[in-house]
Amino acid sequence: MTGTIQNRDKFLGKLANRLGRDSIATDVPRPQWSRQPQEGVLKNATPDELLEVLKTQCLVIHTDLVTTNLEGLPKRLHQVVADYGGGPVITWKDERFEKFGLTPLFNETWPAENIDLHVWNPEQGEANIQFAEQANVGITISDMTLAESGTAVLFSEPDKGRTVSFLPFKSVILIPKSTIVPRMTQAARAIREKTKNGEQLASCINFITGPSNSADIEMILVVGVHGPVNATYIVIEDL
Repeated sequence: MTGTIQNRDKFLGKLANRLGRDSIATDVPRPQWSRQPQEGVLKNATPDELLEVLKTQCLVIHTDLVTTNLEGLPKRLHQVVADYGGGPVITWKDERFEKFGLTPLFNETWPAENIDLHVWNPEQGEANIQFAEQANVGITISDMTLAESGTAVLFSEPDKGRTVSFLPFKSVILIPKSTIVPRMTQAARAIREKTKNGEQLASCINFITGPSNSADIEMILVVGVHGPVNATYIVIEDL
Protein backbone atom coordinates (compact mmCIF):
# COMPACT_ATOMS: atom_id res chain seq x y z
CA MET A 1 0.00 0.00 0.00
CA THR A 2 1.41 3.40 -0.97
CA GLY A 3 0.27 6.88 -0.06
CA THR A 4 1.15 10.54 -0.34
CA ILE A 5 2.33 12.68 2.54
CA GLN A 6 1.04 16.21 2.18
CA ASN A 7 2.26 19.39 3.91
CA ARG A 8 4.92 17.50 5.87
CA ASP A 9 7.66 20.09 5.38
CA LYS A 10 5.27 22.92 6.14
CA PHE A 11 4.22 21.22 9.38
CA LEU A 12 7.79 20.36 10.43
CA GLY A 13 8.94 23.87 9.50
CA LYS A 14 6.36 25.34 11.84
CA LEU A 15 7.58 23.09 14.66
CA ALA A 16 11.21 24.06 13.97
CA ASN A 17 10.26 27.72 14.05
CA ARG A 18 8.52 27.32 17.41
CA LEU A 19 11.69 25.64 18.71
CA GLY A 20 13.75 28.63 17.62
CA ARG A 21 15.40 26.94 14.64
CA ASP A 22 15.90 28.42 11.20
CA SER A 23 15.39 25.12 9.41
CA ILE A 24 14.26 21.54 9.94
CA ALA A 25 16.99 19.57 11.70
CA THR A 26 18.43 16.65 9.73
CA ASP A 27 20.75 13.80 10.69
CA VAL A 28 19.75 14.09 14.32
CA PRO A 29 22.03 11.77 16.33
CA ARG A 30 20.27 9.17 18.40
CA PRO A 31 20.89 9.71 22.16
CA GLN A 32 23.24 7.23 23.82
CA TRP A 33 21.59 6.52 27.13
CA SER A 34 23.89 5.49 29.99
CA ARG A 35 21.32 2.96 31.20
CA GLN A 36 18.97 0.91 29.06
CA PRO A 37 17.01 -1.35 31.43
CA GLN A 38 14.68 -2.41 28.63
CA GLU A 39 17.56 -4.38 27.13
CA GLY A 40 18.33 -6.21 30.35
CA VAL A 41 14.95 -7.82 31.04
CA LEU A 42 15.15 -11.55 30.27
CA LYS A 43 18.32 -10.79 28.31
CA ASN A 44 19.88 -14.22 28.60
CA ALA A 45 16.72 -16.28 28.92
CA THR A 46 16.66 -19.52 26.96
CA PRO A 47 13.64 -20.48 24.82
CA ASP A 48 12.51 -22.85 27.59
CA GLU A 49 12.80 -20.09 30.17
CA LEU A 50 10.85 -17.68 27.96
CA LEU A 51 8.11 -20.28 27.63
CA GLU A 52 7.89 -20.57 31.42
CA VAL A 53 7.60 -16.78 31.71
CA LEU A 54 4.82 -16.85 29.11
CA LYS A 55 3.00 -19.60 31.01
CA THR A 56 3.14 -17.60 34.25
CA GLN A 57 1.88 -14.44 32.57
CA CYS A 58 -1.01 -16.31 30.98
CA LEU A 59 -2.31 -17.03 34.50
CA VAL A 60 -2.49 -13.29 35.04
CA ILE A 61 -4.24 -12.43 31.78
CA HIS A 62 -6.90 -15.16 32.07
CA THR A 63 -5.60 -17.11 29.10
CA ASP A 64 -5.27 -20.85 28.79
CA LEU A 65 -1.95 -22.09 27.47
CA VAL A 66 -1.29 -25.59 26.21
CA THR A 67 1.80 -27.01 24.57
CA THR A 68 2.22 -29.59 21.87
CA ASN A 69 4.52 -30.56 19.07
CA LEU A 70 3.86 -30.36 15.35
CA GLU A 71 2.66 -33.96 15.18
CA GLY A 72 0.21 -33.49 18.00
CA LEU A 73 -1.09 -30.09 16.89
CA PRO A 74 -4.16 -31.28 14.90
CA LYS A 75 -5.41 -33.37 17.83
CA ARG A 76 -4.74 -30.59 20.33
CA LEU A 77 -6.48 -27.93 18.21
CA HIS A 78 -9.41 -30.27 17.61
CA GLN A 79 -9.77 -30.77 21.37
CA VAL A 80 -9.51 -27.07 22.20
CA VAL A 81 -12.23 -26.17 19.68
CA ALA A 82 -14.40 -29.04 20.96
CA ASP A 83 -13.98 -27.79 24.54
CA TYR A 84 -15.06 -24.35 23.33
CA GLY A 85 -18.28 -25.84 21.96
CA GLY A 86 -17.26 -26.39 18.33
CA GLY A 87 -18.05 -24.16 15.40
CA PRO A 88 -18.66 -22.10 13.48
CA VAL A 89 -14.92 -21.56 13.07
CA ILE A 90 -13.15 -18.87 11.07
CA THR A 91 -9.47 -18.81 10.10
CA TRP A 92 -7.09 -16.84 7.96
CA LYS A 93 -6.18 -17.88 4.44
CA ASP A 94 -2.68 -18.79 5.58
CA GLU A 95 -0.37 -21.33 3.97
CA ARG A 96 1.17 -22.02 7.37
CA PHE A 97 -1.91 -24.03 8.36
CA GLU A 98 -1.03 -26.55 5.67
CA LYS A 99 2.62 -26.62 6.77
CA PHE A 100 1.39 -27.24 10.32
CA GLY A 101 -0.50 -30.34 9.11
CA LEU A 102 -3.96 -28.89 9.77
CA THR A 103 -5.44 -29.35 6.28
CA PRO A 104 -7.09 -32.75 7.09
CA LEU A 105 -8.63 -31.25 10.22
CA PHE A 106 -9.97 -28.27 8.28
CA ASN A 107 -11.10 -30.09 5.13
CA GLU A 108 -12.15 -33.52 6.40
CA THR A 109 -12.62 -33.87 10.16
CA TRP A 110 -14.62 -30.73 10.89
CA PRO A 111 -16.88 -31.01 7.81
CA ALA A 112 -17.61 -34.63 8.84
CA GLU A 113 -18.63 -33.29 12.27
CA ASN A 114 -20.84 -30.63 10.66
CA ILE A 115 -18.60 -27.88 11.98
CA ASP A 116 -18.74 -24.86 9.67
CA LEU A 117 -15.32 -23.50 8.76
CA HIS A 118 -14.87 -20.24 6.92
CA VAL A 119 -11.46 -19.33 5.51
CA TRP A 120 -10.94 -15.60 5.11
CA ASN A 121 -11.24 -14.62 1.46
CA PRO A 122 -10.54 -10.98 0.61
CA GLU A 123 -12.64 -11.31 -2.56
CA GLN A 124 -15.73 -11.88 -0.38
CA GLY A 125 -15.33 -8.53 1.37
CA GLU A 126 -17.95 -7.87 4.05
CA ALA A 127 -19.14 -11.49 3.99
CA ASN A 128 -15.97 -12.38 5.91
CA ILE A 129 -16.84 -9.95 8.67
CA GLN A 130 -20.42 -11.19 8.86
CA PHE A 131 -19.15 -14.75 9.32
CA ALA A 132 -16.63 -13.59 11.93
CA GLU A 133 -19.47 -11.94 13.86
CA GLN A 134 -21.31 -15.26 14.04
CA ALA A 135 -18.27 -17.47 14.59
CA ASN A 136 -17.75 -19.23 17.88
CA VAL A 137 -14.00 -19.65 17.44
CA GLY A 138 -11.40 -17.65 15.52
CA ILE A 139 -8.03 -19.24 14.81
CA THR A 140 -4.93 -17.17 14.07
CA ILE A 141 -1.13 -17.52 14.23
CA SER A 142 1.23 -15.34 16.24
CA ASP A 143 4.07 -13.77 14.25
CA MET A 144 5.89 -12.66 17.40
CA THR A 145 5.08 -13.41 21.02
CA LEU A 146 6.07 -11.32 24.03
CA ALA A 147 6.84 -13.54 27.03
CA GLU A 148 6.84 -10.77 29.61
CA SER A 149 3.29 -9.57 28.90
CA GLY A 150 1.81 -12.69 27.30
CA THR A 151 1.12 -10.80 24.09
CA ALA A 152 0.68 -12.29 20.63
CA VAL A 153 1.65 -10.05 17.72
CA LEU A 154 -0.38 -10.49 14.54
CA PHE A 155 0.47 -8.85 11.23
CA SER A 156 -2.65 -8.24 9.16
CA GLU A 157 -2.65 -8.78 5.42
CA PRO A 158 -5.39 -9.06 2.78
CA ASP A 159 -5.63 -12.80 3.51
CA LYS A 160 -5.44 -12.27 7.28
CA GLY A 161 -8.42 -10.21 8.31
CA ARG A 162 -8.16 -8.36 11.58
CA THR A 163 -11.65 -9.32 12.69
CA VAL A 164 -10.73 -13.03 12.94
CA SER A 165 -8.92 -12.33 16.19
CA PHE A 166 -11.55 -10.22 17.95
CA LEU A 167 -15.08 -10.75 16.61
CA PRO A 168 -15.53 -14.50 17.39
CA PHE A 169 -16.69 -15.44 20.89
CA LYS A 170 -13.49 -17.37 21.55
CA SER A 171 -9.96 -17.01 20.23
CA VAL A 172 -7.32 -19.64 19.61
CA ILE A 173 -3.84 -18.39 18.72
CA LEU A 174 -1.17 -20.80 17.50
CA ILE A 175 2.26 -19.81 18.79
CA PRO A 176 5.40 -21.35 17.28
CA LYS A 177 7.83 -21.50 20.18
CA SER A 178 10.50 -19.86 18.03
CA THR A 179 8.42 -16.67 17.89
CA ILE A 180 8.69 -16.06 21.64
CA VAL A 181 10.87 -13.05 22.51
CA PRO A 182 11.43 -11.43 25.91
CA ARG A 183 9.32 -8.30 25.54
CA MET A 184 8.18 -5.32 23.47
CA THR A 185 11.77 -4.13 23.06
CA GLN A 186 12.66 -7.04 20.78
CA ALA A 187 9.38 -6.85 18.85
CA ALA A 188 9.78 -3.13 18.17
CA ARG A 189 13.36 -3.71 17.02
CA ALA A 190 12.28 -6.45 14.61
CA ILE A 191 9.56 -4.22 13.16
CA ARG A 192 12.05 -1.35 12.79
CA GLU A 193 14.47 -3.66 10.94
CA LYS A 194 11.73 -4.61 8.51
CA THR A 195 11.17 -0.93 7.80
CA LYS A 196 14.90 -0.25 7.36
CA ASN A 197 15.19 -3.20 4.95
CA GLY A 198 12.38 -1.85 2.82
CA GLU A 199 10.07 -4.78 3.57
CA GLN A 200 6.35 -4.37 3.09
CA LEU A 201 4.96 -3.76 6.54
CA ALA A 202 1.45 -4.73 7.58
CA SER A 203 -1.03 -1.86 7.56
CA CYS A 204 -2.17 -3.02 10.99
CA ILE A 205 -0.15 -4.82 13.66
CA ASN A 206 -2.29 -6.23 16.47
CA PHE A 207 -0.85 -6.74 19.94
CA ILE A 208 -3.26 -9.16 21.66
CA THR A 209 -2.89 -9.95 25.34
CA GLY A 210 -5.44 -12.65 26.06
CA PRO A 211 -9.20 -12.11 25.96
CA SER A 212 -10.77 -8.66 26.01
CA ASN A 213 -10.42 -7.00 29.41
CA SER A 214 -11.82 -3.74 30.74
CA ALA A 215 -11.64 -2.10 34.15
CA ASP A 216 -11.98 1.51 33.16
CA ILE A 217 -13.92 3.20 35.95
CA GLU A 218 -14.03 1.36 39.25
CA MET A 219 -11.21 -1.08 38.53
CA ILE A 220 -13.65 -3.97 38.39
CA LEU A 221 -12.40 -6.36 35.76
CA VAL A 222 -14.89 -7.23 33.03
CA VAL A 223 -13.81 -9.82 30.46
CA GLY A 224 -15.12 -9.93 26.92
CA VAL A 225 -16.49 -6.40 26.51
CA HIS A 226 -14.64 -5.54 23.34
CA GLY A 227 -13.63 -8.94 21.98
CA PRO A 228 -13.31 -12.65 22.72
CA VAL A 229 -14.46 -13.86 26.13
CA ASN A 230 -11.99 -16.76 26.17
CA ALA A 231 -8.56 -17.24 24.65
CA THR A 232 -6.21 -20.17 24.37
CA TYR A 233 -2.60 -20.08 23.24
CA ILE A 234 -1.34 -23.33 21.70
CA VAL A 235 2.46 -23.28 21.81
CA ILE A 236 4.09 -25.53 19.21
CA GLU A 237 7.38 -26.53 20.76
CA ASP A 238 9.21 -27.80 17.68
CA LEU A 239 8.52 -24.78 15.48
